[in-house]
Amino acid sequence: MISQSALRELARIVGPDHLVTDRTALGEYGTDGTKLAFPPDAAAFPRDAEQISRILRVANREGFPVIPRGAGSGMSGGALPVRGGLVLGLRRLDRILEIDRENLVAKVEPGVITADLQEAAEQVGLFYPPDPASIHISTIGGNVAECAGGLRAVKYGVTKDYVLGLTVVLPTGKILKTGVETMKGVAGYDLTRLIVGSEGTLAVITRITLRLIPRPDAKETMLAFFRDVEEAVETVSSIIGAGVTPTALEFLDGLCLRCVKKEMGLRLPAGAGAMLLIEVDGTRRAVTDEAEKIRHVCLHRGALNFREASDPREAETLWEARRNVSPSLYRLRPHKTSEDVVVPRSLLPALARHLDGLARRFGLPIAAFGHAGDGNLHVNIMYDGDDPVERDKVDAVVRELFMEVIRLGGTISGEHGIGITKAPYLEMEIPEEGIRLMGRIKKAFDPNGILNPGKIFPPAGADPDQQGVQKRGERR
Repeated sequence: MISQSALRELARIVGPDHLVTDRTALGEYGTDGTKLAFPPDAAAFPRDAEQISRILRVANREGFPVIPRGAGSGMSGGALPVRGGLVLGLRRLDRILEIDRENLVAKVEPGVITADLQEAAEQVGLFYPPDPASIHISTIGGNVAECAGGLRAVKYGVTKDYVLGLTVVLPTGKILKTGVETMKGVAGYDLTRLIVGSEGTLAVITRITLRLIPRPDAKETMLAFFRDVEEAVETVSSIIGAGVTPTALEFLDGLCLRCVKKEMGLRLPAGAGAMLLIEVDGTRRAVTDEAEKIRHVCLHRGALNFREASDPREAETLWEARRNVSPSLYRLRPHKTSEDVVVPRSLLPALARHLDGLARRFGLPIAAFGHAGDGNLHVNIMYDGDDPVERDKVDAVVRELFMEVIRLGGTISGEHGIGITKAPYLEMEIPEEGIRLMGRIKKAFDPNGILNPGKIFPPAGADPDQQGVQKRGERR
């Protein structure tokens, strides 16, 4: 609980209009993309780093948790106030401070919506490539905290590849600038990379310096349908092997296709059990050459049908529908758990076979889609939460999925983070000494443990099979 005297002090810092204490209103700030709910004691909305510094100093003195929050679109519970305390909303820090065309750099505050930055960059002939499915609602600060990936990661990489420097407020209240504003810099430990992807547990981000690149001249979007999942995912490696690195190379299995075909305006070829949605970009000549190579590879690998989007409007419709695959899956069951696993690209067929086996053994629909170009699939376990038999199967499916992913040399989270939903499983991937070292780093940044506690680290003595209350969500 936050004392009344502390609440009065917080109101003086941010202004009474920017402090929420009403229990009903606080419900909005206690949930995220997982649909789990942990109400905070209060929510504050500071306007700058100085106010955040003062808030954190109060929290250290009083001992209450502070949980940084962007748009609340996270899929692993990273911004949930699991121990109560103060949600620190960053929506007022929403300015694009500078787009430097000469040096290919953008400076932004954390509350900037990702799509807004992309649009601003493109208006001056530049390009910010990271493209998470939540692009129209997620913030740059949230993307940095989770190291978001997205549709274009196969060619352009993920958020960490574009963060040059940060201004942050440490949990103690001290303001620190990390990194550089240049394309190179190796002075000391890379604190910027350490904070990127730390899920709001090490510092509060208040300013971000991002690398931009020139906007590609042209792009082409293509569809290829296949008889089954294995044919489709085997084609992924063949495309890369042909010397083409697509901007995006997305995969949808048969369950996803049947759920989303209306939104995508698709007429499925007879017998279609999987689809690849592919985009290339670059110069017009390079795009034409690469599109022809992809067409040849897909048809050679047995594609039932191959076509190119007729115009940019159709292409954007296809990509927007791809971003909305996840909600369409509720046609299969009223609830789902989604895991964003990654395996080496060449082992996608083995993962696909394992998913088929899990679905048959447990009698649950398991739909898969995602970024096949970099081996990252979103595995959606569909179930009826009102059916205790189906509900109880989900944890066993998740555990077996993670065991197979680790066996294949993969990771249990490609872009959604660990948060609370995957914390019980972290020890499957990171050895005990690694987790202890992470704990010592956390202690060095946050000696009193007030910043976003209860995240990432496995609960002491936790059995993942007993953590269902934390895992039951609707994650994409």
